[in-house]
Amino acid sequence: MTLLTTNLTAIDNELSNRDIALDPQGYFIIYVDRADGLICAKHYTNIIDDRGLAVDPETGKVIPAKGKVTRTNTTLYVGRTAKELCVKILEQTEPSPVSMLDHAAYLGREFVRAEIALLSGAEYIQD
Repeated sequence: MTLLTTNLTAIDNELSNRDIALDPQGYFIIYVDRADGLICAKHYTNIIDDRGLAVDPETGKVIPAKGKVTRTNTTLYVGRTAKELCVKILEQTEPSPVSMLDHAAYLGREFVRAEIALLSGAEYIQD
């Protein structure tokens, strides 16, 4: 790794540990479907409680940030590129499943990372 790559990775790692506000419209689980050459994003609805925690609208239970959670997604979005997926979700879907600009920016970054992993064969792990 070069010094520049090390520094950029350190910046990203530090920013990944910041507190974020959750989008009341829901969240996405992103993954790569290598067999079909697609970037996939499962959308899940949630409710944000008075503590700022995401709650399952069906059960009322807090959705943990880590670990396995069994829920049914509301929509599956797929695209061949990050741009195609962003257009589908952020421009063509009404009502929008994204209500916060920082959430939209995060999705764009993650879709680009997923596209790079799809093209390079590298592993994709959502941040």
